[in-house]
Amino acid sequence: MPSSYLSLHYHIIFATKHRQPLIADDLAPRLHEYLGGIVRGVGGQLLIAGGIPDHVHLLVRLKATRALSDVVRDVKANSSGWVHDTFPQYAGFGWQTGYAAFAVSLSGLPDVREYIATQAEHHREMTFEDEFVAFLKKHEIEYDERYLWD
Repeated sequence: MPSSYLSLHYHIIFATKHRQPLIADDLAPRLHEYLGGIVRGVGGQLLIAGGIPDHVHLLVRLKATRALSDVVRDVKANSSGWVHDTFPQYAGFGWQTGYAAFAVSLSGLPDVREYIATQAEHHREMTFEDEFVAFLKKHEIEYDERYLWD
């Protein structure tokens, strides 16, 4: 086969530094749009972004030419710089050091889209910390509680 064909979709989750509720209602839509621009800039596509004041969920389609870790690094670094430059009132804004990413099959995209779109509703019943641990367990990812939060 002379060409490579890939379908790479990821559900990416990361929190604000110390999970501070810094993504206010007035910031969230602009931040999500900016995150999409960064993803487009690396040749990807943001399918949906969502979250609540202390974390974001991104559903992205990426090309194989960029490592996922590089994409997440660029998204986090560039977006926090943009927040500082554009919104001086958010001088303390920053992202946690790590992130989680889960591969999503084409058939799973609608469910993940719906999950991200309904974050506010979902988090009336579950904290971010509980949600994050549930994702790790669901995907059989080993973790040490001492190193989950910064």
